[in-house]
Amino acid sequence: MEGKKNKRRVLLVFGAPCSGKTTFAEKFAKKFDLAYYDFDQLKEKNRLTRKNILLIIELLARTGKTLVIEGGLGSEKERSEVRNILREAGYTPSLVWIQTDLATIRLRLKQRYKSVSKAKDAYDDLMAGLEAPADFEKPIILSGKHTFETQARHVLAGLADAEKS
Repeated sequence: MEGKKNKRRVLLVFGAPCSGKTTFAEKFAKKFDLAYYDFDQLKEKNRLTRKNILLIIELLARTGKTLVIEGGLGSEKERSEVRNILREAGYTPSLVWIQTDLATIRLRLKQRYKSVSKAKDAYDDLMAGLEAPADFEKPIILSGKHTFETQARHVLAGLADAEKS
């Protein structure tokens, strides 16, 4: 049991656009003083390729820090690539899937883009590559409409359950 205290952990956070991923990931990282990276944002700002992102994840994994990663996780293939890199570096990755109903997502997108047509285009683009997790990925499923405190408790309980199995 003593060895498990120093286990390298990483939360991989994904979900539909405007589901609450960033809000949850940022707050969780801040509450527990964890390193947080949003690879969709980094990719957009720095014009990174998928290969660049995977290389950055390899470098981050060398730090041994507990990580919270968001972005670049929409498909099972993308999640698998990231999990494999992290496992090779000694990490135990846990997938956090944030779900929110379609009406809320559309409302949040309209508020973000201040245009129905821009919101629809953004939704269509962002949803094109999103795949629900497979059963073997054993995601911790959160509602994007619950309070952060409820979400955090659910994630901590899910991590504890994963430790037992």
